[in-house]
Amino acid sequence: MTTRRSFIRNSILLALVAPLSNAFTVLPKRKLSAFGIQLYMVKEDMEKDPLGTLKKLGQMGYTYIESYGGPKGVFWGMENKQFKQTAAGLGLNLVSTHYNEDDLPFEKLAEQSAEIGMKYLICPWKGPQKSIDDFKRIADDFNRHGEICKRHGLRYAYHPHDYPYKKVDGQLPIDVLLQHTDKGLVDFQMDFYYTASEGFSPEAYLTRYKNRFRLCHMRDVLKKPLPKGSKDESACDLGQGRLNYPHLLTVAMNNGVDYFFVEQSRFYNETPMQSAAINAAYLKRIQLT
Repeated sequence: MTTRRSFIRNSILLALVAPLSNAFTVLPKRKLSAFGIQLYMVKEDMEKDPLGTLKKLGQMGYTYIESYGGPKGVFWGMENKQFKQTAAGLGLNLVSTHYNEDDLPFEKLAEQSAEIGMKYLICPWKGPQKSIDDFKRIADDFNRHGEICKRHGLRYAYHPHDYPYKKVDGQLPIDVLLQHTDKGLVDFQMDFYYTASEGFSPEAYLTRYKNRFRLCHMRDVLKKPLPKGSKDESACDLGQGRLNYPHLLTVAMNNGVDYFFVEQSRFYNETPMQSAAINAAYLKRIQLT
């Protein structure tokens, strides 16, 4: 028979043991559930054999893609629906595209992209400017493009290279662009390489401007930079450089980044497709902090 005294004693023991058992519980590590690739990375392969290249990318583990304004257009010489269906049949979701301003009229591109369920149109380049006021005018232009995208059910974004991280008139253009664009209309796609190689912390920008960077490009930064004036960037495959990707991706996920694209620019003793496979394998095994 359980006495009142034994009941109390057992209750106390359970209360003491429970926290200890919780302390030894191993929580499952988070992983990056899905990742994509910017097709510019494998542009030569895409131009020769788009279907074969997409098939191989799907087999590597990529689940979504980002196109760009190449010689055949963002839909690779196909109708928008045809390209979307072709990619989907190979396990790849066409999420976004970089575009060239001299491609289709922007309104038309927005219409075609929205028709097939794409999420983003992204400006990849504006180039260095002479004054900070030039960047403010660019911000106004981004807002106008964002309004067009919003009308069609899309989002608009800008992909900064290195130049927005270089001061102009005593100010950082990247800060000016973030502060002068309407967050309801314009998102940003951080290229981790450019932010880090220009001496800034990607984690700090992601945290400071939470939910403004909704997409990213991933590559690593060589621990020992190439000599100044080298034709190649000091980039390398993920996990081979100085960026702490388990921590960086965790911060990115916690601060609003939804889409993660591999885009390598330097291929050392490897082809672009071999690099794509190496990066996919790294992302499949990485454990986030």
